[in-house]
Amino acid sequence: MARHLRSAVENGASPARIQVDLAGPKLRTGPMQSSGRLLKLKPRRDLYGLVLEPCRVWLHAEADARLPAGLHKPLCVAAEFLQQCQVGDRIQLVDGRGQRRKMNVVQVQTGSCIAELNHTAYITDATRLDLKRGQKTMASTLALGLQDVVLPIVLFRGDTLVLTRSLQPGVQEQRDQLGDLVQPARIHCSLPQAFDQVEVGQRVWFDDGKIGARVEACDGREMYLRITQADPKGSRLQPEKGINFPDTVLDLPALTAKDLLDLEQVVEFADMIALSFVRVPADVDALHQALDRLDRPQLGVVLKIENRQAFENLPRILLAGLRHGRPLGVMIARGDLAVELGFERLSEVQQEILWLCEAAHIPVIWATQILESMAKKGVPSRAEVTDAAMAVVAECVMLNKGPYIVETVVMLRDILARMDQHYHKRRATLRPLSVARLV
Repeated sequence: MARHLRSAVENGASPARIQVDLAGPKLRTGPMQSSGRLLKLKPRRDLYGLVLEPCRVWLHAEADARLPAGLHKPLCVAAEFLQQCQVGDRIQLVDGRGQRRKMNVVQVQTGSCIAELNHTAYITDATRLDLKRGQKTMASTLALGLQDVVLPIVLFRGDTLVLTRSLQPGVQEQRDQLGDLVQPARIHCSLPQAFDQVEVGQRVWFDDGKIGARVEACDGREMYLRITQADPKGSRLQPEKGINFPDTVLDLPALTAKDLLDLEQVVEFADMIALSFVRVPADVDALHQALDRLDRPQLGVVLKIENRQAFENLPRILLAGLRHGRPLGVMIARGDLAVELGFERLSEVQQEILWLCEAAHIPVIWATQILESMAKKGVPSRAEVTDAAMAVVAECVMLNKGPYIVETVVMLRDILARMDQHYHKRRATLRPLSVARLV
């Protein structure tokens, strides 16, 4: 990607800079225990359930093969089974629900074949596939290489959730025949220090604030939480979702051993290094010391403000960054900030960060969910347009990826060009309004 960007700039594209984020200490939920291996095959149906198009299944023998275009699902089987396949053969099976299903072989290729299915089937690793030609069974095989199915933990307000220091996969809650709780749901927390520093009564948030809880007990190995906020129909907690401890002062460095290894690689092509989960001035000093050891005095540094400690220590953090003489910027990571400080405070907090950075002559990157619906769906929400217009107070705006990212860049540029005529940073320019000429 870096080579492509450099090449585009050399060939006349607009000047561009490369920023690389260091991940920092990850605070995530751990893996969940597998509920089994399963592949669901289903045809495309209309409003009334009639089949519009059969499910086109690609049967192959290589577990890591890529699904060809125009096919719906891959199914790995034994190579000997494929050698017997001919056009017109039937593949009969009994799926995971005990339903009898039939696929018709419509195309045979070297090392693979294509079969069509007109009824929904659930394939498990115990499903036997029988290749039929007339009444004769030509070959049989089991489904191979199926993906693990991991069910989320569904949480309701008042439920108990146990965060564990142990690396064992998480498990669902268990209830007896009367519905009484036998064992609460459990899931791993990726940051061991949290178990040593959290206190009873402090808040915990999951998945960008979708699920809220309070600590009821912690013995250093397990943390018992009471769910205080969840969807009335149940909120789903998946593996690898973010965890926030907004009330807990976590004493941990922003630079991990992995970050230092990554830094050695990315300094070869990066223009800026973004430091995640900054909390105290010492985190800023640690990054600059690492860059000094790598002899990279020209690299810029971007400080990502995304937690309560960083906001409360912001003046000292900015002074620490300015002392080192490298180009310095600040990113307002509004997603985590909203969770840590409260969504109702986000507008005030982001303005305070802008004011402090303006006073320090430090450029600001306005980030998180800018025109996100536009980037993902091609149509922005009304609130997103207003939010994007507010980004004119910053020096830079960060967009997320999506299939409509080119159109999103064009829209953002148009919005900011218009708003730039009305504002310089936080101050209105009081330019003549075109609508006033009609009076």
